[in-house]
Amino acid sequence: MPYGTRYEFLSLLALHIRVEIQVYFIISKIEKRNIVRNYLFAILICFLSVNSSCTAQTDMKVIPAAEREQLYLPLLKGKSVGVVGNQSSLVGNQHLVDFLDSKNIKIQRIFSPEHGFRGNADAGEKIKNSKDVKTGIPIVSLYGKHFKPSAEEVSDIDVMIFDIQDVGIRFYTYISTLHYVMEICAEENIPLIVLDRPNPNAHYIDGPVLDEKYSSFVGMHPVPVVYGLTIGEYAKMINGESWLKGNIKCELTVISCKNWSRNQIYDLPVKPSPNLPNTLSVALYPSLCFFEGTPVSAGRGTDYPFQCFGHPKMNQESYSFTPRSIPGASKYPKFKGEKCYGVDLSKISLEEFRKKKALDLSFLLNAYQQLYSNTKFFNAFFKNLAGTNQLRKQIEKGMTEEEIRSSWQEDLKAFKNIRKKYLIYPDWE
Repeated sequence: MPYGTRYEFLSLLALHIRVEIQVYFIISKIEKRNIVRNYLFAILICFLSVNSSCTAQTDMKVIPAAEREQLYLPLLKGKSVGVVGNQSSLVGNQHLVDFLDSKNIKIQRIFSPEHGFRGNADAGEKIKNSKDVKTGIPIVSLYGKHFKPSAEEVSDIDVMIFDIQDVGIRFYTYISTLHYVMEICAEENIPLIVLDRPNPNAHYIDGPVLDEKYSSFVGMHPVPVVYGLTIGEYAKMINGESWLKGNIKCELTVISCKNWSRNQIYDLPVKPSPNLPNTLSVALYPSLCFFEGTPVSAGRGTDYPFQCFGHPKMNQESYSFTPRSIPGASKYPKFKGEKCYGVDLSKISLEEFRKKKALDLSFLLNAYQQLYSNTKFFNAFFKNLAGTNQLRKQIEKGMTEEEIRSSWQEDLKAFKNIRKKYLIYPDWE
């Protein structure tokens, strides 16, 4: 709306009508009052149409759980609260910690995941404990000395609240942090509230299902690379499938989003991590992150991370980029200062790419074909990302993308049956 809010619009429209009436009665004869009547009727119809449209747009706005405070604030009143969050933990434009503080909620401790509380640490960079500059609240790093809070760190907490924007990919480590938070909450009998957020990659399911012998912090559970669940639904699955140590259960409450659909494009209000700067990088991430287990650069250290890929020896490609150190995003990128040749994906259509509803293995197969003969292509980290050693073997055998993809289907079908039990929002199947 041009006037900021519907209420401002109503006030201005009322003023406009009043002025128009006065002008018409000054310049019009009595017999012209019917013109005024017709004119006002036309304005009324126009207003009702605009008002209806505005109301529909407001009603259909996606509302993350953090903005549905009436559903969770009563659960926090008078309690000592722990907050698991980062820069994406927003209530509108206000950080969740500041919002809760303004509501006189006692925050005992903040717990931060990979990339830190402010989301400005490199991937894999160990983070120390600290204090929030604004509030002075202690921050415990869950990506430093340990991944799981200690019993001592939660001993004075009555209830834990988890609010982090996820992107729906198995090797994105926020779901691993969720696992360990759920585990300590279950062990110490602390209720956990998950404030759900839309998953921007929830419109499909794809990739190999993790073989549990390759379980690691970049993949803890037997799910495919792209699993089609929000983080709240994922928490329900962790509980329901007894994935916590000793088959224990966490006392879990999920506050749902409103007006969200799995098929819609959801533009994240803030970067979920330093190298996922926009919606396209989030969409390409599940396909390009496999390069982290190879010598190929996925664009870290450029203005287009996870929107391009390349290597100094892929010189048959015309596109080139030179990675540089970017503090807070990529301090030590692959091939820093070296010219890499590769493929630019930053200009592709997001809508067209999403229509595939699948991982794109052509990027990985293309790079392998160009480099395998004179470069050791796979490193030990690749099997952790893939969740299996099978994908590496299939690529080395020269299998096509279609053949590789067909090998996933039985496991994907079984996973989909499990997944259905934990859905909060309507599915697309």
